[in-house]
Amino acid sequence: MDQNEYIKNRLDDQIDWYDRKSQWNQTMFKRLRIFEFVAAASIPFLTAYIEFSFIKFTIGLLGLLIAVITSVITLYKFQENWVEYRTTCETLKHEKFLFETGVEPYNIKEAFTLLVQRVEGLISKENSKWAQYVTRPPEEQEES
Repeated sequence: MDQNEYIKNRLDDQIDWYDRKSQWNQTMFKRLRIFEFVAAASIPFLTAYIEFSFIKFTIGLLGLLIAVITSVITLYKFQENWVEYRTTCETLKHEKFLFETGVEPYNIKEAFTLLVQRVEGLISKENSKWAQYVTRPPEEQEES
């Protein structure tokens, strides 16, 4: 694989993937949190109308939804993934920029080899973190 092919098919592809995943996780996190806030704020308001039976049901349902949303956010780690993916994306962009401008550490004869090593190291590190997370027992995952 030559330099242009690597940058296009590997580096740019990974930058795009991390960018999309970061945006998706950010969107999911914010949507769920906003819904959680609205539901939580609605409960005190609705208690003024507690004499209506459907209001009691609605308050109970909102409490249930808050608990489920909190659990989903914790389980899928949308905020953590958003930040981690954004960090990896920006680091890959930074490496590409340094390489394309030929500045340190890429101001050497074997600059492309160094780029590949550094990029693959970043990707491998991210993959290792993911593998460690998914292979941990569930009780350890809840702690992190």
